[in-house]
Amino acid sequence: MVANGGRLKIDDMINEMCVQVHDDICKKGFWDEDRELGTTLMLVVSEIAEALEADRKGMWATEEPYKDTFEDEIADTFIRLMDLCGRYQIDIDKHIAWKLEYNRGRAYKHGKSY
Repeated sequence: MVANGGRLKIDDMINEMCVQVHDDICKKGFWDEDRELGTTLMLVVSEIAEALEADRKGMWATEEPYKDTFEDEIADTFIRLMDLCGRYQIDIDKHIAWKLEYNRGRAYKHGKSY
């Protein structure tokens, strides 16, 4: 990312990670058979649920990365999302930049109470 007058410019960094993550996952056989989009989305949701359970158990990483911690499950969530973007060739850098700029023009709390 590059600073741009107080704003961040993404420069395809996430897109490149998505391609790499998807390629790695394909090499492990997880896309040998195509799956429906709904299944792929639910795999993302399952990682969020695992993060919630880790928090409920007080499983947070201390100084070193550790399996099944909140941080580990959040990392898994990002990996699942990057795999999805790589599989469907989503230009997520463009969409994140667009959405951030759009949200800057929205009302406080987007007009909602929370």
